[in-house]
Amino acid sequence: MSMEISPSLQSTKGLKHFPLTPFRVFRGLLCLAVYISTAFMFLVYFVPPAAVFLRLFSVHYSRKCVSFLFGLWLGLWPFLFEKINKTRVIVSGERVPVEQRVLIIANHRTEVDWMYLWNLALRKGCLGYIKYVLKSSLMKLPIFGWGFHILEFIPVERKWEVDESAMRQMLSTFANQQDPLWLAVFPEGTDYTEQKCIRSQKFAKENGLPVLKNVLLPKTRGFIACLEILRSSLDAVYDVTIAYKNQCPSFLDNVFGVDPSEVHMHIRRIPLDEIPVSESEATAWLMNEFLLKDQLLTDFIVNGHFPNEGTEKPLSTAKCVANCTVVIAFTGIFTFLTFFSSVWFKVYVGLVCVYLACANYFKFRPHPVVDSEQTTCRRKMF
Repeated sequence: MSMEISPSLQSTKGLKHFPLTPFRVFRGLLCLAVYISTAFMFLVYFVPPAAVFLRLFSVHYSRKCVSFLFGLWLGLWPFLFEKINKTRVIVSGERVPVEQRVLIIANHRTEVDWMYLWNLALRKGCLGYIKYVLKSSLMKLPIFGWGFHILEFIPVERKWEVDESAMRQMLSTFANQQDPLWLAVFPEGTDYTEQKCIRSQKFAKENGLPVLKNVLLPKTRGFIACLEILRSSLDAVYDVTIAYKNQCPSFLDNVFGVDPSEVHMHIRRIPLDEIPVSESEATAWLMNEFLLKDQLLTDFIVNGHFPNEGTEKPLSTAKCVANCTVVIAFTGIFTFLTFFSSVWFKVYVGLVCVYLACANYFKFRPHPVVDSEQTTCRRKMF
């Protein structure tokens, strides 16, 4: 018996929404150069005061400062997607309130799904609070890997026996209810492809599980660990389902602005008391959520949209331009200090680069020199 794959989700190959012209190549490379240079300067000049010195006295205020400063830089990406590339981001489902501590579960259609969650977080004023559970190889990316470490993303090897202790330790540091947190997890564990879907369907048939066409079977242990440790401090769980038109984008499609034409995000807000506490029941609950996602995506293919569109307004062009101006102005000042000022700034930059590389490699973060509210919170938990 052949496995059934949704025809509209089988491939990312085909004609792009916009042709890859020399202008788009030039514009994309220019934007990428700007993003890399701004990321580097923000890391070098803001990490020591915000993520090192201030953290020695308060993890809470260090995180608030890092969230604000690097939220400015993250805001460049929605600006690229929606204002420069002209990709429409359409949010549907429930109109969620502004909440500062949420757990997001999303389907993983392509390698850049996680970047579009920035567009949602920016609309809710929570862009700097977002963190991801992501594969550890991304931490090795030059410059960006340093940023992922400073923003406290959770790297995983996607082997539970390897990841469990490190993930639980990291999650325990997020348990302070005073720290804003948007934690995004992709329970499928990898992005959707036709071959992965066939393997997932085969496994489902052999184990009496639902056979899904548009998503992969979710891996439940990481999600359950998040619930166990953070449940009492969360405001809600957001179930986000992502779909694309004209086709699923790659990272370079985003950079050059050739795809997608539209990004659709459907949101369901789930109160914590609706999610079972026991591991077996929570596993069944998550499996049912992905069954609902699968049907939602099937309906999207038929109808071309999710139900109840338009729950979030488009981004303000003026605010996006103002944010971009601030980031570039800071970068201009830091560039001048680095290359055209005292030689000691060059020494400083070199030392900070060594620190960032070592901190990322050894997974090091400064501990407060005095007993903090976070330490007290962790003692209460354990």
